[in-house]
Amino acid sequence: MTSTLTPSSNRTSTTNDMNPAVTLLSADTIAGDDVCNMQDEKLGNIQDLMIDISEGEIRYAVLASGGFLGMGDRLFAVPWKALKHDRENKRFLLDVDVERLKNAPGFDKDKWPDMADPTWNSSVESYYAKS
Repeated sequence: MTSTLTPSSNRTSTTNDMNPAVTLLSADTIAGDDVCNMQDEKLGNIQDLMIDISEGEIRYAVLASGGFLGMGDRLFAVPWKALKHDRENKRFLLDVDVERLKNAPGFDKDKWPDMADPTWNSSVESYYAKS
């Protein structure tokens, strides 16, 4: 197994002989990454990651959108599986248009939902499944 750290991006990439496409990124380097849609419109950036510790996987990326310089941002919990990593442009892609995101279930930075609530979880998952 070979591991490299590229100083310009502070991203750690691990290549395994069995699967050369495996890439590992630290949560710290993902925070702040842009999220764009398929029309190349910027939707926002990743503020945080929500990890399901019982399953050992990322459940949601918290997307900050709509504000200016961090003020007035609305937050959205986007299912991790709805995002695609765009390695070339060092960003993530979400197949949703700007208007659809504006209507997505969101929350205020000072009042986070109970992301373990099955009803909330189901509504968010089904919203992005329709994208």
